[in-house]
Amino acid sequence: MIHGKIKYIPNVEFFSKYRVFSVFYVNDGKTLHRTKRGWMWNQFFLLEEYTGPDTQYVGKLHTDQDKGDGNLKYILTGDGAGSLFIIDENTGDIHAAKKLDREEKSLYVLRAKAIDRKTGRQVEPESEFIIKIHDINDNEPKFTKDMYTASIPEMSGVGTSVIQVTATDADDANYGNSAKVVYSILQGQPYFSVDPETGIIKTALPDMSRENREQYQVVIQAKDMGGQMGGLSGTTTVNITLTDVNDNPPRFPQSSYQFSSPESAPPGTPLGRIKANDPDVGKNAEIEYSISNGDGSDMFDIITDKDTQEGIITVKKRLDFENKVLYTLRVEATNTHPDPRFLQLGPFKDTALVKISVEDIDEPPVFSRPWYLIEVDEDAKEGSIIGQVIAQDPDVAKNAIKYSVDRHTDLDRIFNIYSGNGSLFLSKPLDREETPWHNITVIATEISNSQIPVFIRILDINDHAPEFANYYETFVCENAKAGQLIQTVSAIDKDQPPRGHRFFFEVVPEFAVHPNFSVVDNKDNTAGIMTRRNGYSRSKTSTYLLPIIIFDNDYPIQSSTGTLTIRVCACDSRGNMQSCSAEALLLPAGLSTGALVAILLCIIILLVLVVLFTALKRQRKKEPLIISKDDVRDNIVTYNDEGGGEEDTQAFDIGTLRNPEAREESKMRRDVIPETIFQIRRTAPLWENIDVQDFIHRRLKENDSDPAAPPYDSLATYAYEGNDSIANSLSSLESLTTEGNQDYDYLSDWGPRFKKLADMYGGEDSDRD
Repeated sequence: MIHGKIKYIPNVEFFSKYRVFSVFYVNDGKTLHRTKRGWMWNQFFLLEEYTGPDTQYVGKLHTDQDKGDGNLKYILTGDGAGSLFIIDENTGDIHAAKKLDREEKSLYVLRAKAIDRKTGRQVEPESEFIIKIHDINDNEPKFTKDMYTASIPEMSGVGTSVIQVTATDADDANYGNSAKVVYSILQGQPYFSVDPETGIIKTALPDMSRENREQYQVVIQAKDMGGQMGGLSGTTTVNITLTDVNDNPPRFPQSSYQFSSPESAPPGTPLGRIKANDPDVGKNAEIEYSISNGDGSDMFDIITDKDTQEGIITVKKRLDFENKVLYTLRVEATNTHPDPRFLQLGPFKDTALVKISVEDIDEPPVFSRPWYLIEVDEDAKEGSIIGQVIAQDPDVAKNAIKYSVDRHTDLDRIFNIYSGNGSLFLSKPLDREETPWHNITVIATEISNSQIPVFIRILDINDHAPEFANYYETFVCENAKAGQLIQTVSAIDKDQPPRGHRFFFEVVPEFAVHPNFSVVDNKDNTAGIMTRRNGYSRSKTSTYLLPIIIFDNDYPIQSSTGTLTIRVCACDSRGNMQSCSAEALLLPAGLSTGALVAILLCIIILLVLVVLFTALKRQRKKEPLIISKDDVRDNIVTYNDEGGGEEDTQAFDIGTLRNPEAREESKMRRDVIPETIFQIRRTAPLWENIDVQDFIHRRLKENDSDPAAPPYDSLATYAYEGNDSIANSLSSLESLTTEGNQDYDYLSDWGPRFKKLADMYGGEDSDRD
């Protein structure tokens, strides 16, 4: 050995009882010296799982320098020293203190040395040795799973692989047969087999049917020692399921079926179910039903219930007991997913005969038409027949039918029906203009009843006269010229002649030659109102009434007279109306709704102004009505005294009433304090060559348009008699301008109408009286 280390070379299994090793010490590649040393060993191997009463002897350490006098001490270190392995420090004997398990640890490395008890010096260098645990068959084979699950299609061939199971043995596979496992089947024969070396399970019988048996439980054993006697074993369970294949055709459990249906069954009504049995499952058991032939193939249908795999027979068309009472069908059930591998087993379909009988029921009456349209003139008399509805009993019995009108559709009871023959007649007169159509329902009753709609159209007759289309507010200008169009009128008629309306307009015969206006028919259902003279005067005639006759052209001819009210109005040079006489608004020609509303609004506004004015007047501080005796206005002021009579000329200037020029000198009001001083406008004198009525009207117009006029009621008096009157004034107010007594004897010459006046002033004592 080199570099001072010792190498031990034992034999394969056991050392010799006394073995001597030579140790060579080398220094720088040169041999220095050779010493002789020896260790005594028992064995290197130790059996596992020792169960003896004493500790298991491992071996012995010994050196040639041990003289047996107890001066040397043996020390053991390394794996398990002191716990698993103990050494007798005097003799060097090594024992195993515990039972060892090779599967936990198969190799232990230990180091031994011998020291002098007195000096404590090592008499030999420390040496390393190995204890190897010798295996025994103490572990049974164990499968990787406690239970296996596998599946295989039914009808598989012999030798078809199902699943592989695996077992392991914890024993040493390199020593003996303790870890050599062999597989065998304990349960599941003769259906399955297992390969003893690989553990692959295979089928052992041909054509295993799922329908006969679906589940199999196979028990597999794994045994070590190559399966020899004395070996340990373990088992596992394998659950094998045969999966379905489509190897069975559907089959009806019976060859024929019987069903019945009332003839009133509507299309789509299910009559019954049939089912063909298929022992397969899943999609392999899906079945499609169809009607292959039969005299009822066009009257019935069959559908497949995907959930139950049943065939549902339904009504396809309406049945009629009087036409056919029995139908025969041939129904076919076919697999929808056939397996080509098993087609040689036969056709995967089956047929069955289905008979369906039709049951007679009482059917409601059947009308000859789906609906009726009846046309009747609106002048048809009460009780006259306008049409007929016809219904029949479709049953064999042909029972009598009674007719009636559904009063919910004829609330006014205009129509009625003869219950025996279905003839409709009138109970009340008709009016097309009120209701042009009537939709009623007729009920035909036998044991059951049915209804039919009847549409009644009212035909028009010429029973209404044409009339003005609108209310016309017509006016003519005072400065209108002859032949001028002032209004175009049109007409309407509630009737509806087939060729359309045609109206004619004329002036009533009594006004055939009207001095003021004429009517010109425009031949287009309109007429024009024309003036026949130049100029019109409101003061003379403010309103004209023009009666016009309107004819239609239907048979019988109907006509009506409409009166057109024409007002005379003041217009500008272009013919635009400016104002009309107030009297024209009061004529009994009727007012439009807009005019009535406007008048009502004006009245309301006027009332509001009066109320406001009254409230303001109460709050305003009043002053004396007359501040200065010189303040004279052409209004009447009432005093609560009798005054001084005709001799009193200080209170009121009577001359103002006679002299219009006094009015022109406008003065401010003195009875109230003015809030705003308005500029009083001057007006041109109107008293020369003017009519009294026109004078007063113009004065009234000036006051209405004067912004300085008081905003409350006051009486403006214009006592102007005009100029150049041939009669002298009769007023006693002028007595202040004459001297002496006046002579009234001339009143007696005026006749009996002035007798009372002559008696009052004619006598001498009249003044005293």
